[in-house]
Amino acid sequence: MVIIGAIVFLIVWAINFFQSHNILDSLLKALTLAMSILPEEIPVAFTTFMALGAWRLMKLGIVVKQMKTVETLGSATVICTDKTGTLTENKMSLARIYSLSENKIRTPEEQLNATELELIKLAMWSSEPIPFDPMEIALHNAYIQLIEKDERASFKMIHEYPLDGKPPMMTHIFEDNTGKKIIAAKGAPEALMNASTLSQTEKQQIEETIKTLAKDGYRVLGVGEAIFNENNYPKTQQEFKFTFKGIVAFYDPPKKNIQDVLKSFYAAGIKVKIVTGDNAATTSAIAKQIGFIGYDKSLTGDELMLLNEEELQKKVSETYLFTRMFPEAKLRIINAFKSNNEIVAMTGDGVNDGPALKAAHIGIAMGKKGTEIAKQAASLILVDDDLSKMVDAIAMGRKIYTNLKKAIQYIISIHIPIILTVFIPLALGWIYPSIFTPVHVIFLELIMGPTCSIIYENEPIEKNTMFQIPRPFTNTFFNLKELTTSIVQGVMITAGTLTAYQYAVYTGADENLTRTLVFTTLIAANIFLTLVNRSFYYSVLTTLKYKNNLVVLIILSTLLLSALLIYIKPFAAFFKFESLSIQQLCISILIGFVSVIWFELVKWRTRRKDVQ
Repeated sequence: MVIIGAIVFLIVWAINFFQSHNILDSLLKALTLAMSILPEEIPVAFTTFMALGAWRLMKLGIVVKQMKTVETLGSATVICTDKTGTLTENKMSLARIYSLSENKIRTPEEQLNATELELIKLAMWSSEPIPFDPMEIALHNAYIQLIEKDERASFKMIHEYPLDGKPPMMTHIFEDNTGKKIIAAKGAPEALMNASTLSQTEKQQIEETIKTLAKDGYRVLGVGEAIFNENNYPKTQQEFKFTFKGIVAFYDPPKKNIQDVLKSFYAAGIKVKIVTGDNAATTSAIAKQIGFIGYDKSLTGDELMLLNEEELQKKVSETYLFTRMFPEAKLRIINAFKSNNEIVAMTGDGVNDGPALKAAHIGIAMGKKGTEIAKQAASLILVDDDLSKMVDAIAMGRKIYTNLKKAIQYIISIHIPIILTVFIPLALGWIYPSIFTPVHVIFLELIMGPTCSIIYENEPIEKNTMFQIPRPFTNTFFNLKELTTSIVQGVMITAGTLTAYQYAVYTGADENLTRTLVFTTLIAANIFLTLVNRSFYYSVLTTLKYKNNLVVLIILSTLLLSALLIYIKPFAAFFKFESLSIQQLCISILIGFVSVIWFELVKWRTRRKDVQ
């Protein structure tokens, strides 16, 4: 457009100078036309749409940290979501107790024996003294309810091993005033099994119990105890010789709205993947309960790390549950999706989610349970930890992008008749070569700016938007078809304005009256184009029902301003207009209408094809 503007500038300057021999006047007219070719409204519209989009998302409870995220949302093809607290309520309750020595699964409501009560004690001791994790809170509550003597005030934690390992576990060491020590550990059952001495029969019993509990969607933790009387503790907790005591199982119910959320993602053509630290059986059971597609296709973090890049890129497309994940594995998943040209959104709340959140196109942190590191790494934050807000965010992203394209297509379409209506009479030597002066071009630009930036930004989402596949995320804003549509619309409006020009000349109108007829035709076409381009699929009769109060406000303002310029003498004299008769006004409006309304036939044909 810069190149075209420069060429037109030189041609117009040369023609004007050749005719008038006034270098300054020729330069002014040429510069004005060159300015009209450069659509300065586009960067303004882009910035406005992104900023207002971020503001609208904030009102929905979504804090956007990076402006570019607003645009990217509409292109998301894959969402990687955590299980606990995202798909589930994150309201843990102790549901089952399994003591290895008893080899029975019991509920907390049953009459528990001393061994099972001891198991609950150890699970509590392996938790933080002041719990914040939902599972640890549940264990402390169970301890209070089931254990007669509360010994927590008598013991002090003297050493701890934080959660680590693959799979992870944690160990706490407590001591009372008499020197009695409690060394309790909890974590993934596999981790405790690896750190304990177990017979083959015991291993089989534990594995069968895990399968039984996991298939019902329970989250399982192994519990172990160690005896260690020396003062120098080992460097790692895995060096203790643990006795595997049993398993505690928790139930975290799925969120009530999660099935509808998943259906919305699927309808929008977005693939959903679960990335969790939990085991495959529990994750699969919960996924099946909520109607998750692909609940039977899982891959563990250790298995994932053994794959080369080519194998991984293929595997991530086929897999829907990624279990026993750790930071390195999560990061590899995100990078593999990106290598497959997917636009990846990822939810996370923990410190170990930071690298993957940073790497994802759209990193989504949880506002309530998210760590500060997760929030810093993410590009947007869900204030209420509600995944359904992502459906709203993606819909908003698609709406913003669609409306921005409408605005820019409108800008391109309406610039063409301004340029050609000035250029063609001048280049072809028509009777009134300077039909539009710089002041007219500037006025038309002032009308277009608010129209595209305000009306289209405020347009509601079209009802078919969330049933389309995600748009490709490329560097090209327009495809050839869309650009061709804008050019053809602009050329047709030009044909209308030049028809009005020739009609005026044919009826013997002077230059001022001709200018007024052409100007009125262009204003009418501008208004009709605004209405027609509110949708490139649905008819104008449908879009007139859309709730957008700014449409009426802007159109009335445009009509009022145009009427003042034409019918109020001081303004008319300044703009070199003449008052139009009712007949002349109707002819201008009719020509403007016909030059735009033909596009409704194109939309009708598109809708008819979709029905067939």
